[in-house]
Amino acid sequence: MKEYEGDQYLNIATEGTQWISEATLHHNRYEPTPYIHLKELFNRHPLDSDDGLVDFGCGKGRLNFYVHDRFSCRATGVELNTSFCGEAQQNLENYSRISRHRRAAEYIRFRCGMAQDYDVQPQDTVFYFFNPFSVQIFMKVVDNILKSAETYPRDMKIILYYPTREYINFLERNTVFELLEEINLPAINRDPAEQFLVYRYSPQMI
Repeated sequence: MKEYEGDQYLNIATEGTQWISEATLHHNRYEPTPYIHLKELFNRHPLDSDDGLVDFGCGKGRLNFYVHDRFSCRATGVELNTSFCGEAQQNLENYSRISRHRRAAEYIRFRCGMAQDYDVQPQDTVFYFFNPFSVQIFMKVVDNILKSAETYPRDMKIILYYPTREYINFLERNTVFELLEEINLPAINRDPAEQFLVYRYSPQMI
């Protein structure tokens, strides 16, 4: 599926790569995950309708709409940039105009603010990161996720796209998350970093 075809199907606008004013030492540029890669990921790791996905650095919300359309699950987007938050909300309005998604606002939500300030909810089970910020912020977010699991024990996954060595080292050396699968993505002149890493956590692992 081409990028514009995916957006047309979902009645949203998420194409393009953009640098933002908040793109600094700790926050990176906006770039949505290609639809073809999302299809590959979720063919291997489908979600259940009672799952809750959180996309940290959601941008304009592509992943939120994709998983809701495909799995009818809840999806939360956390985004620092206020302009992208506004575009994500506009996309939600447009997405909801599709007859099968009239109740989408009950399942999709966007939170504008810092990722480390997001209050992890008991229904949040899958956490997605496309290198949205520095490892220092990532560490704080993962700590919040694990604190939530202490209060509300549940199986959880962390999905990394284009994973950095800093993210990987922290997860594997400093947390109880364990690598479940490495998904390489075929492409011409493929970047070795162009892959998904899927990590899992279960209360039984403690």
